[in-house]
Amino acid sequence: MDIVFIRGLSIDTVIGIYDWEREIKQTVVFDLEMGADVARAAASDGIEDTLDYKAVSKRLIQFVEASSFQLVETLAERCAQIVLEEFDVPWLRLTANKAGAVSAAQDVGVIIERGSRG
Repeated sequence: MDIVFIRGLSIDTVIGIYDWEREIKQTVVFDLEMGADVARAAASDGIEDTLDYKAVSKRLIQFVEASSFQLVETLAERCAQIVLEEFDVPWLRLTANKAGAVSAAQDVGVIIERGSRG
């Protein structure tokens, strides 16, 4: 299985459990690794034969900007479901990073893996 990836996809959204977090937008940074077979696309050189990372990015931006979850875990799970179901991805690893959520830490967040690497 090949992997198509997106790194550092920064999206502003309402996220958090505290009252002050419900009043502002914060940046969540996503990294995705998605299982794909790129051989057909390499042979045809056609975007219709590959996993279109721009389309995945645009869909996630649209969804995340409109969301207002309390937990980064919920946001990450919903994003994973979108990629798996709407883009027919058999496997993915998604990192959702809520930088700045803990002042003493550079990064905090979750990494989830869904599907089968087959």
